[in-house]
Amino acid sequence: MPGECGYPSAVENGPANSQPPKSAGAPTVVLGIETSCDDTAAAIIDSHGRILSEVARGQAASHEPKGGIVPVLAVAKHVENMPYVVKEALDQSGLTMADIDAVAVTRGPGISACLSVGFNAAKTLAAVHNKPLIGAHHMEAHALTARLCFPDQIEFPFLSLLISGGHTLLLAVHGVGQYTQLGTTRDDSIGDAFDKVARALQLPWKSGPGGGAGAALEQAAQRGELYESPVAISEESPRSRPSLKIPLRVPMSVNHQVASLDFSFSGLKADVFRRIEAELASHYGQFVFDMAAAFQYTATRHLLQKVKLGLRYCQTELGMAQPRALVCSGGVASNTYIRGQLQDWAAAEKGGGGIPLFCPPPRLCTDNGVMVAWAGYERLRANMVDSYDIGVMPKWPLEDLKNWPNIKPYFR
Repeated sequence: MPGECGYPSAVENGPANSQPPKSAGAPTVVLGIETSCDDTAAAIIDSHGRILSEVARGQAASHEPKGGIVPVLAVAKHVENMPYVVKEALDQSGLTMADIDAVAVTRGPGISACLSVGFNAAKTLAAVHNKPLIGAHHMEAHALTARLCFPDQIEFPFLSLLISGGHTLLLAVHGVGQYTQLGTTRDDSIGDAFDKVARALQLPWKSGPGGGAGAALEQAAQRGELYESPVAISEESPRSRPSLKIPLRVPMSVNHQVASLDFSFSGLKADVFRRIEAELASHYGQFVFDMAAAFQYTATRHLLQKVKLGLRYCQTELGMAQPRALVCSGGVASNTYIRGQLQDWAAAEKGGGGIPLFCPPPRLCTDNGVMVAWAGYERLRANMVDSYDIGVMPKWPLEDLKNWPNIKPYFR
């Protein structure tokens, strides 16, 4: 997987009518704020692709005893943390609000009350300091982050796999604000399934950046045994191969569902729950790790099947001779096993005229302010700025972006 977050070529643009002229060649600087769920984050980036500051305060320790995210508690933590993350972001960068060219904030989708904390802070900052406001779509921010991390390597159109706690989406990305949804989950998101299986296995949450229930399951799976002991190869069975220790059916693998580009994790999750109920009390030790490995393996196979179909669909039905890249992002994309399996497939595909894979660094897969700031910059240079009177959008289909009316020109 090539590269890390780097330095895209600058795209210099004229100033907004309300802003003093910038010196020739000076980069555009954007502050991004994220509070869609349980992370309070702020970051500052510039149009040269530099991350000038990056601050986040998580809440895992507060929510783990409750078994999941509690919105009322999350809001209280956002209110407590919001002033500090913005101040720290400015202090880290050595900038003041006078140096900021625009303020971007996650507008949705997400938990309404959580979104409102960051959104009200961003609107106030933008209005008081006379800065343009960009209401970023949370999933667009995830989809575009890789363009910051891999400068000049990801051009439109590309195929995007967005996997997070709230979403499982397969998209054709034609440009900023231009998406064709190829598939989505019919029930649970992959991140939600990871979290609930982790809780059913009674795994303690992994602490620190990128922690949580899903990360705990990935960690447990590393200790699991996926296969039975290898079968001895003999003349009678020259093709004998080890069988799965805990075989689980890949979702949507029956005949009438195979061709669908949608995802489904509820059946897989229910199958895992049944096995846990039958086995956990008497076989807690190695069984926990083996089940984690089996679930992760099966969920990843499901993702791979749909990505393969999505690539073919783009080529045959959308008229794309070849998407320029596959971008995998979102919180679950920080899972090293999933990244590795996608990379192995993409490398094999590439050898046959396939597709290069790009994933942001794990810290930029989970919710963060950098992705919001970069999405804000992408929309800013596409002449898309929002009015101060817009509100949050807890439910916001990504395809609706191209039809959103509250956009006004920014650059001359």
